[in-house]
Amino acid sequence: MKEIEKMKAGLEYCYDDEEISLMKLKAIENANIFNSLDEDDLEKQHEVLTDILGSVGEKVWIAKRFCFDNGKNIFIGNNFTGNFNLTILDIKEVYIGDNVMIGPNTLITTVGHPLSPKGRRDHLAQASEIHIGDDVWLGGNVTVLPGVTIGNNVVIGAGAVVNKDIPDNSLAVGVPAKVIKEIENDI
Repeated sequence: MKEIEKMKAGLEYCYDDEEISLMKLKAIENANIFNSLDEDDLEKQHEVLTDILGSVGEKVWIAKRFCFDNGKNIFIGNNFTGNFNLTILDIKEVYIGDNVMIGPNTLITTVGHPLSPKGRRDHLAQASEIHIGDDVWLGGNVTVLPGVTIGNNVVIGAGAVVNKDIPDNSLAVGVPAKVIKEIENDI
């Protein structure tokens, strides 16, 4: 198997493989195109996002600097706000539902690296997809780790590190994020 095939299958792969490096360079180029757009030209922003991401709903706004590893593995629903310095490392798919707000300096990463020093020296990585439901608010400086599913009507408190699934109708905070309260679903 080629390294890019391993990556797409969710297997351990070498992240500095030539094909994977070219994909990341294209993503940097696309991010630079998006980040250079006029802040007031929402129509052009949506057009570019539609081109560079897997899918984009209506009423999607992402502030500058938006960074990603691929772009085509990001699927965003309707009525989305991504605040300043949003980074989505989308080696695997990231699915974001409708009515989602993401605070500044948030990292959503589908990729991790081995605990073994030999594996890290060999530039190995492994990725797992992430699912974020509808009506979710991620506070500022939140980190969402590989393989996590965040349910519907969830609030993740600022600075939290989400390393496991969070059920619907929950408030989760801390490092690691823990559910501390059930939230009423009033819709």
